[in-house]
Amino acid sequence: MWFEESVIYQIYPLGLCGAPLENDGIQEHRILKINNWIEHIKDLGATCILFNPLFESDAHGYDTRDYKTVDCRLGTNEDLKEVCEAIHKAGLKILFDGVFNHVGRGFWAFKDVLEKRWDSPYKDWFRISFDGNNSYNDGLWYECWEGCENLVKLNLQHPEVKQYLFDVVRNWVDQYDVDGLRLDVAYCLDRGFLGELRGLANTVKPDFVLLGETLHGDYNQWMNDGACHSVTNYECYKGLYSSFNSRNMHEIAYSLNRQFGSEQWCLYTGKHLLSFVDNHDVSRIATILEQKEKLAPLYGLIFGMPGIPAVYYGSEWGMEGDKKNGDPTLRPAVEAPQKNQLTGWITALAKAHAGSDALCYGSYRQILVQPGQLIFERRSGSERVIVAVNMDDTVFHADFDAQAGQGVDLITGKLHDFGGGSDLGPYSCCYWKTEC
Repeated sequence: MWFEESVIYQIYPLGLCGAPLENDGIQEHRILKINNWIEHIKDLGATCILFNPLFESDAHGYDTRDYKTVDCRLGTNEDLKEVCEAIHKAGLKILFDGVFNHVGRGFWAFKDVLEKRWDSPYKDWFRISFDGNNSYNDGLWYECWEGCENLVKLNLQHPEVKQYLFDVVRNWVDQYDVDGLRLDVAYCLDRGFLGELRGLANTVKPDFVLLGETLHGDYNQWMNDGACHSVTNYECYKGLYSSFNSRNMHEIAYSLNRQFGSEQWCLYTGKHLLSFVDNHDVSRIATILEQKEKLAPLYGLIFGMPGIPAVYYGSEWGMEGDKKNGDPTLRPAVEAPQKNQLTGWITALAKAHAGSDALCYGSYRQILVQPGQLIFERRSGSERVIVAVNMDDTVFHADFDAQAGQGVDLITGKLHDFGGGSDLGPYSCCYWKTEC
């Protein structure tokens, strides 16, 4: 499947394009701005663009009003078609954000319930009690997402709701040729609904992908043949930045071995989870990381470890943003993409990743773990890649059995001699390719 070899570039359109925080009802063709980013994204080495919400909503996109109409703050359906056609013409894939757990209070069916109450044909699309009330004083109670009353939970067991949402997916494929979905809060979705959605995915388009947002727990609950193809790897997200800030590679090494090692108890061996260091919901990695010099080896690690690497717009040049200052600071407007040394490094990593079966599909075996260093092996067929990370500000000499006299550095293309061990430069990451 194409997704297993991909590099994801995530965009929060309402933010990047500079839309007002609340839906002002004024149509502006902001989404066309994405056309100016396509060349940058492709040059970076990304192969797929993941769009956060694009469709009509009350405010931030996750409070949907209409799944079939592009948010007026971004433009028109025709504008989005133009952007998607340009992306596909550039050879890139597209994922849309499927926000199917809940809708906004402005969702057309919920507005009908507020107006007609018991007489609304849509009252069973939600979990409602007309004997209760809420903070909006609607004279009714409804189930919402995690206590947020502006996010009204859909009844995903209702046949009409399921049919409506499945028609939405078909519409997105027909209108925009979308290649898959990110499923918002997949850990909340009704399992029966998720299974039927996977059935639709298997038929609506070849290799149509479902990527589920999950936080903690056993990801196999949501990632299997009857659910999502892949999920977000929040366990390793936390381990990545924590290991680099505390100079404790044992933390991330434990998670990687627990998830992808060769022992029978390892949870996700052979599976492809989404690897990331930031996104639209968490502080930017350049803000979290206490030493900015460690950005290079950190990105080297996520492109070398098992999984599908993802880059959040702006982070490829070190953009900062702190969650404590509010979500809008994580989703800023950007006039044009930028490039610097970090951007060049990520480009080199993406190229190395795309050209290596071992990095895309290979097994995982740890070779050396020290507080400031991690060395592991990825192997697929006759290809073997050694990933070596040094987060320290000094050269580290590693003595290990590489089982080969020479290897090729996938990033620089230079030959590397393993005789007598290897020196890892300060704040560095190396990918050495050898034959098994």
